[in-house]
Amino acid sequence: MERMQDVARRSVGKIVKRSVRGVLDLLPLQHKLQPISKNFGIDRGVPIDRYYIEKFLSAHRRKIKGAVLEIASSTYTRRFGDDRVEQPLVLHVQEGFGADFVCDLSRDCPREAFLDCFILTQTLPFVYDLRSTIRNSLRMLKPGGSLLVTAGGVSQISREDMERWGHFWGFTDLALRRLFEEQLPAESVEVESYGNVLAAASFLYGLAQHELTTQELDHFDPQYPMLIGLVATRPQDWSPTGA
Repeated sequence: MERMQDVARRSVGKIVKRSVRGVLDLLPLQHKLQPISKNFGIDRGVPIDRYYIEKFLSAHRRKIKGAVLEIASSTYTRRFGDDRVEQPLVLHVQEGFGADFVCDLSRDCPREAFLDCFILTQTLPFVYDLRSTIRNSLRMLKPGGSLLVTAGGVSQISREDMERWGHFWGFTDLALRRLFEEQLPAESVEVESYGNVLAAASFLYGLAQHELTTQELDHFDPQYPMLIGLVATRPQDWSPTGA
């Protein structure tokens, strides 16, 4: 049985190699070395990583309730919080975007223990001081409140963010877990990963979400984590460490 599976894998590998090589051979060299989109596929449709971000938030939508803070806009708060949200709030690092709070999370938090939920999607890769950012984010939660985090694994660099404030980090599930367990007990941290080699390669080339099937997107291979999702719950008696 194992030998048959090995033969099948080798056959599939040869077919894929021939197919890819055949397509590449038709292209001039300058096109072989370029992605289809350098902007995460936004110019083609919805980026692939958004599929996993929204899948993660949908799975934890019951935690999006009460006073909810989100970075840059309240889009996900309103989409997944439904009528459970009593106070949608927005935080931005710069003035002029109509945010309720303007601050750098790596240096400060606007208030202590006032949030039921903090949606912190795709933010940690662009903050150099991760530990201070995590600590300040947790400080804003009420006891029992939830921090919903997503961060990129396999990804292209965001050149726009790099030039504005920096693109510093890519993550594995272990790295993200360890960072949060420096502040919280292990039972207060849940980590989920999403992606596979096809989704990751497509994302790197700049394909959009609609160009893959749901079956292709939903398959998970831990060797190719495209997106890491984490739920951190503030314990009743928690106090920050390393402040």
